[in-house]
Amino acid sequence: MQVSRRKLLQLMGASAALVPAVKLQAASAPTATSLKTAYQQDFLIGAALSASIINQADPQLVTLIARDFNSITPENCMKWGEIRNADGSWKWADADAFVAFGEQHNLHMVGHTLVWHSQIPDSVFKNKDGNYISKTALQKKMQEHITTLAGRYKGKLHAWDVVNEAVDDNLKMRESHWYKILGEDFIYQAFNLAHEVDPKAHLLYNDYNIERTGKREATIEMIKRLQKRGMPIHGLGIQGHMGIDTPPIAEVEKSIIEFAKLGLRVHFTELDIDVLPSVWELPVAEISTRFEYKPERDPYTKGLPQEMQDKLARRYEDLFKLFLKHADKIDRVTLWGVSDDASWLNDFPIRGRTNYPLLFDRQHEPKPAYFRVLDLKQ
Repeated sequence: MQVSRRKLLQLMGASAALVPAVKLQAASAPTATSLKTAYQQDFLIGAALSASIINQADPQLVTLIARDFNSITPENCMKWGEIRNADGSWKWADADAFVAFGEQHNLHMVGHTLVWHSQIPDSVFKNKDGNYISKTALQKKMQEHITTLAGRYKGKLHAWDVVNEAVDDNLKMRESHWYKILGEDFIYQAFNLAHEVDPKAHLLYNDYNIERTGKREATIEMIKRLQKRGMPIHGLGIQGHMGIDTPPIAEVEKSIIEFAKLGLRVHFTELDIDVLPSVWELPVAEISTRFEYKPERDPYTKGLPQEMQDKLARRYEDLFKLFLKHADKIDRVTLWGVSDDASWLNDFPIRGRTNYPLLFDRQHEPKPAYFRVLDLKQ
């Protein structure tokens, strides 16, 4: 079955019919030949796109994306440090190309991200003498940034990751520059600004490890506090940077249920599965985390053994079974990348490793995990 389906996928190429980038009504359909058609009655299937993909440097990848995905997120090009110069001026080329790509292929588009503690220069928060600027000054910068960025793409982007990773791994509010100057109010202000600029956009809070006990509860309490103030939040983004064995499926399920109880739509925003040995007790996705390269921490440089390939396929199958079980609560499942060769996990948290976290391999061919996910809908 897998061989014939692989041949069919290759033959279809870019001619695969596009489906509207929204949840569709139930309808009879032939055997699904792509992820987006298989799951069109359940939730959107998304991918994060790099600048090179956005600028269509690889036609094969463009064909793959048009065939299998109906939602896209920019991997980096809308983050503050990427879209703005040191003097505060704007660099629109890649972000504009992202939107043009989405429009060309009729894709649901997510903006990522308006407010984040990372990939943003200290000069946004500090004077030349190194001291923090005033609350008023930072509020003004936030207003200008969100108004300009969200305003440029108003009516084009369907959703925004408004605030990213405000809860720390110590289960307290992250002591970011945003928080130190504005307190928790920076989250409330960011959501209100985004809603004022684009009232129809679906607004999300996005974070990692919130499918685990501890950070899940801390995040729920934060959201509840802000909801009591009337903050316009519509969705909760569980990044979903998973390990091959952890967290348990039951933990992921509990998070889906508990976040849905807040009246929020659930999104898996950055899904991938790390198959390499962990070098810390609790997986994190804080991008500043770094460890030393050692050969034993990079065991699959010549390819993923069949045993691990099968284990990865089973892990993806178990997760998608769960997603289907709670499809009434889930709007979108987005993979953080398209193929293994370009995954951020090749360099995180150890530079130069060879990882295999996605559904397409380094030759951009579907892996056993891809077919296992597809088979769930046959």
